[in-house]
Amino acid sequence: MKLSEIYRMDIYSDAGQYLGEVQDVIIDLEKGEVSRLLMIPWKSAKGDTRNLLKSKSVLYRNVKNVSDVVLVSSPVGTPPEARKEEVDDLSR
Repeated sequence: MKLSEIYRMDIYSDAGQYLGEVQDVIIDLEKGEVSRLLMIPWKSAKGDTRNLLKSKSVLYRNVKNVSDVVLVSSPVGTPPEARKEEVDDLSR
């Protein structure tokens, strides 16, 4: 699947919760992989970018399936050390 094909796809948690729509992506050029799916256009990310990205994006490693929708792992029950790693990921 091409990256351009996931734009405008709905994002759902594996618990069935609608999270948003893919508006943009962040690519880690050093690793050559998709890092995050954004539920807002990157151009509109102003102000406190760290908190905005934390609440309006999902880590691509949490994506379970991409078909008619993007299915991601539910954040419920995520251990604190994993959440800290996710926040640290934003500062790179």
